[in-house]
Amino acid sequence: MAGRSQCEDCEHYDYDEFTDSYQCNVSLDEDEYEKYVSRRVRSCPYYRHYDEYKMVRKQN
Repeated sequence: MAGRSQCEDCEHYDYDEFTDSYQCNVSLDEDEYEKYVSRRVRSCPYYRHYDEYKMVRKQN
């Protein structure tokens, strides 16, 4: 998976039809956003791996 960012595998990363782009749906406050933009945070604290088969496994 070379070249993919962590966001592309996150369950908060969704397609927005209005802007025709993918966006993160986590609402960050001003301080959290500033830390994220300035790269003072090594990884996103809200990252959750998106598993499209999670519900299917629960049904079995």
